[in-house]
Amino acid sequence: MSKTAVIAIGGNSLIVDNRIAMEDQKKAVEETCYYVAKMIEKGWNVVITHGNGPQVGFLLRRIELASNELPLIPLDYIGADTQGAIGYMIQQSLTNQLKKMGINKKCVTVVTQVKVDPQDPAFQKPTKPIGSFMSYEEAKKNEKEKGWTVVEDAGRGWRRVVPSPYPQEIIEREAIKALIDKGFIVTAVGGGGIPVIEDGDGLKGIAAVIDKDYASSLLANSIDADLFIISTAVDKVCLNYGKENQKELDHLTLAEAKQYTQEGHFAAGSMGPKINAIISYLEKGGKEAIITSPGKLAEALEGKNGTKIIN
Repeated sequence: MSKTAVIAIGGNSLIVDNRIAMEDQKKAVEETCYYVAKMIEKGWNVVITHGNGPQVGFLLRRIELASNELPLIPLDYIGADTQGAIGYMIQQSLTNQLKKMGINKKCVTVVTQVKVDPQDPAFQKPTKPIGSFMSYEEAKKNEKEKGWTVVEDAGRGWRRVVPSPYPQEIIEREAIKALIDKGFIVTAVGGGGIPVIEDGDGLKGIAAVIDKDYASSLLANSIDADLFIISTAVDKVCLNYGKENQKELDHLTLAEAKQYTQEGHFAAGSMGPKINAIISYLEKGGKEAIITSPGKLAEALEGKNGTKIIN
């Protein structure tokens, strides 16, 4: 029986050299899908997740520029829009790549909702910046008229911030699992999923952003994935990253990952969430995980590159 891997692709890795035109984004997706296709060629079932931070930013900017003529779009709808657009690029690029390899596999995107707890402490302290920089006057106007939470951002201006709650449940989990079992290559939980809460009327979208790696970790556990891969900008996890005594890590145990995290080796804005997502995956019964760059994926699967993390 084929093994299943969840591969989390960063939203920034879908944009190369700050080239943001759609044709440039598509080229970046095609390159990433080539490496994913090579993994499928080796017999893996693959579920792809992805970030959407830059793409959400672009869409927010378009909305801001058109705000004199068109109504604003809520953040949960923007999440759905970017899931669909990025998923379209992935499923088309991957289908084409598999066809070249003579592999008859169908690719599909599931626009995914992820339930969060309305009592999550994150709602009391929004920290995730989104959208453009504003002047103080603009920020305070939006705070009053739109109910935004705004903060000053390192002397560069004011920005809107939203909560980043922890994911609790993949709403479309059964559909994703059924598609995998039928042999489909699935793209799901884009951008961490659309955050929803459950109230008396059912599910309701909210203005928040779920960390893509945490949601991917939850998905990997939910479908009993054999492997959880986080594709990022570096080939391997490092200690003392960027310093003279930087040390690349080929292997990590769960205990070592926890220890290095407590010692502050992994920054909150970069490697920290990735390591924490893998810790969660392994603690909840996951088998093994890999962190590497897209181009080193094949080597990492053979143990020749990347950082492997096990219990």
